[in-house]
Amino acid sequence: MDTEIELKFFVSSDFSHRIRDKIVSVKQLQQSQRELGNIYFDTPDFTLRKHDIGLRVCRFDGVYIQTLKTAGRVVAGLHQRPEYNAELNGPEPDLSLIPVDAWPDDLDVDALSQALQPLFSTDFVRQQWLLATDDGSQIELASDQGEVSTEAGDKDVISEVELELISGQTDALFSLARSLADEGGLRLGNLSKAARGYRLATGYQGDPVKALSIVKLGADDSQEKALIRILEHALNHWHYHEQIYIERESLEALQEIRYAVLLIRQAFVLFGSVVPRRASSLLRQELQWFEGELAWLDDARTNARLCEDKGQYLRKLNARKTLVKSLKVEQARLPEREDIVALLHTSRYCNLLLDLSRWILSKGWQPFLDDKAADKLAQPIQRLADKALPESWHELLDAFDETKPLTRHDYFDQYPRLQRNLLLGTCLASLYDKSRRKAFRLPWLDMLQGIEELRLLEPVRERVVEIDDEEDKKQAEKWLARKEESLFHAMTQSRQTGLRLTPYWQE
Repeated sequence: MDTEIELKFFVSSDFSHRIRDKIVSVKQLQQSQRELGNIYFDTPDFTLRKHDIGLRVCRFDGVYIQTLKTAGRVVAGLHQRPEYNAELNGPEPDLSLIPVDAWPDDLDVDALSQALQPLFSTDFVRQQWLLATDDGSQIELASDQGEVSTEAGDKDVISEVELELISGQTDALFSLARSLADEGGLRLGNLSKAARGYRLATGYQGDPVKALSIVKLGADDSQEKALIRILEHALNHWHYHEQIYIERESLEALQEIRYAVLLIRQAFVLFGSVVPRRASSLLRQELQWFEGELAWLDDARTNARLCEDKGQYLRKLNARKTLVKSLKVEQARLPEREDIVALLHTSRYCNLLLDLSRWILSKGWQPFLDDKAADKLAQPIQRLADKALPESWHELLDAFDETKPLTRHDYFDQYPRLQRNLLLGTCLASLYDKSRRKAFRLPWLDMLQGIEELRLLEPVRERVVEIDDEEDKKQAEKWLARKEESLFHAMTQSRQTGLRLTPYWQE
């Protein structure tokens, strides 16, 4: 068994012509070009896919190689998957050549072997270089151009670059990746050729946008292990929604990417007493830059909501058409999809994801730790959770004290604090009883949504003063007052409920 450590990029079709210039200063040990054909197998009910296993037979130079890849780890384009290879006499797979311990315990290998059938093929030209870096590491660089196709005739273009660490240091892999990304035109990819083939074979219609879920931690996990899990959780969420946005325009997918960024920043705060700020200073700087690139998103989501279905949200207003027209003018000034797709292919964005992935994999905080901090990181995460959650809760108690009358501006001001508190729970809540944490978080999530609904009224409020007809203006002002009053009532109830519940981390 081998374990691959590789980086995969989706690239523009002309990128392959620029690779030679990008590696001219790197020592080239070997160079080759070959045509590769792969047939992927599974059962009619996709048994292998359900177990996150890939089985293929590769054909090149008259030789057939069977490869089985089992479930592994993928973080921001970095792939680590156990792999089993065996030479065959022909294109039919032979599962007897795969070690028994490679299979999940609940899988009947004999029945699987009988049910296997070809599902899709990948055919491409691979240009390949074996490179030696200054530190003695060896890296295989491959550029693939071709297509994936199904028996039914469905096709998708293959235009990819892969870097695989053959020997040496992982840092060398990332350093070479940064040099390839210095002019943009490439994007880290989690979708393998096999995943794209399965999408074609199964009539894939697109992945759904998913809310950021609670990070799964164990009470005995060390603080360092918890930090890694939180960061990987955020990066996987980020990359999942990046792919959705590449495939179709979705403001909600971009919003989930922003939530992932916020979760990473919250992790830096959570572990800030142990991991010095200087250990993550460059990452925090680049995360702040990227957040700035998405600063228009609140306005875009608000305007889109107000304008959807020809302004149905505003349907009771006589000035609806005028308001919608003004909102659409504003919407047209905001970045368009092609602008964001271009951003996701820039060198700076790609390097941000590369640096985050390298920081996690190489535990980039460790050189900045003294003995005391290292000991703390080795302690159970439960200790940190039992301390951090009450501290954050006391801040929230003060901010949303029942005796304080809150205006809409007060709610807007407290929104970031509430969001940070809930993100802290996203990091740590899995350490506590599930039913209690869900019940406790629900009114505060309702409060967060209520503030967002309150924000929805702001663009209307700004435009009401511009309505010429006095009767229409008065109608709109009354509509705003009723909407605000209704939201205030609901949010007050959520606040009261939330303040009276016993926190889930208390016995």
